Amino acid sequence: MILTWCFLILTCSSKERPTLGGTRIKTRKRNIAAPLDPAAFADAVVQIYLDNAGDLELVAKNIESSELNFSRYGDTFFEVIFTGGRTQPGTTKSDEGERHSFSIIDCEPTREVILPSVIYIQKVLRRRPFLIKNLENVMRRFLQSLELFEETERKKLAIFTALAFSQKLSGLPPETVFQPLLKDNLVAKGIVLSFVTDFFKVYLVDNSLDDLIALLKRGKMEDNLLDFFPTAKRSPEGFTEHFTNEGLVPLVEYHEKKTFEVKLKEMKSTLTTQISEETDVNEVIETVKQHVKDAKLPDVEAVRILWDVLMDAIQWSGKNQQQNANAALRQVKTWAKLLSSFCTSGKLELELMYKVQMQCYEDTKLMKLFPEIVRSLYDQDVLAEDTILHWFSKGTNPKGRQTFVKALEPFVTWLEEAEEEE
Repeated sequence: MILTWCFLILTCSSKERPTLGGTRIKTRKRNIAAPLDPAAFADAVVQIYLDNAGDLELVAKNIESSELNFSRYGDTFFEVIFTGGRTQPGTTKSDEGERHSFSIIDCEPTREVILPSVIYIQKVLRRRPFLIKNLENVMRRFLQSLELFEETERKKLAIFTALAFSQKLSGLPPETVFQPLLKDNLVAKGIVLSFVTDFFKVYLVDNSLDDLIALLKRGKMEDNLLDFFPTAKRSPEGFTEHFTNEGLVPLVEYHEKKTFEVKLKEMKSTLTTQISEETDVNEVIETVKQHVKDAKLPDVEAVRILWDVLMDAIQWSGKNQQQNANAALRQVKTWAKLLSSFCTSGKLELELMYKVQMQCYEDTKLMKLFPEIVRSLYDQDVLAEDTILHWFSKGTNPKGRQTFVKALEPFVTWLEEAEEEE
């Protein structure tokens, strides 16, 4: 009996006793991300500005030596640079917290005052190149919200942006600037036009027009400058008037040349299609006249284009000279009315002869065809006798002239003899 009792006591004492802490469950350790605190970061950066009284040289040194988490709070960092403190999410309005008065928005709207901020950011980016993405983010957000800034503040942003590209701020892509500007509401209010005008003026102080065009090309805006204009002013005339008044005449001249080239290309394309489709000559004449009017194309240039398109439309033979001659003469005969419609004076007829001369000189397969082409143009009433005789005796283009004069001599002799008989 005593032995049984002892056994029971020993058995009960060996069982695990319950505890107040409950059952322990083993779990795998994991990293827990620290909560975001952009407000504290912004206050710390602002304090660096305040401690150094806005001296950007000293601010840059302190920023470089600080242990702030720039990789996490890059956007906040640039908000402090641009506006003096943290902005509310999704807006340009100031958030609660410390602020400084040495920001880009708070300074004078001149390139001399804003340039040090650009150089300061360049130094920061050299040390921390990953921050370029954060700069893109903040600039894109601000540019898409330009209407929330005052007019002078928008001017400061335009000056900063121009200087950023002028100083070749590390890695900043032009499309980051130009594409966000093309919001319909910003364009309609004229905000975008005012911004890019300030941008162009500042950028061209230290850079050439070619540099500006290259920048616009990289930003995919070279051919779309009119997109910056409100609808009511979106025309070549509106472009010329605005930028002439702003003193940007070289940009106006470039745009006029570019517009001219585009219209010229359209004219050539349309004419080529009509020639290849053998459209009625009267319809072709009306089409060309409309293009000439729209492009304000000089008559001389129209004659040159007509000849080029007609010759380019011929299916030339590689070796058969007779086939080439027949094709060229057939083309002249077919489209003689088109040529004569635009060769309306001795000067324009002479220009056509010079054009034929140059093509025959530059294209070996046409070298021997010069007299035949001139004879055909005479027979089709495109070239007058006086024009041919003037070219023969007083022509000024030296390219192949000696050869062509000799080749044309029999025809000229015939013209002179015919004239004497009359």
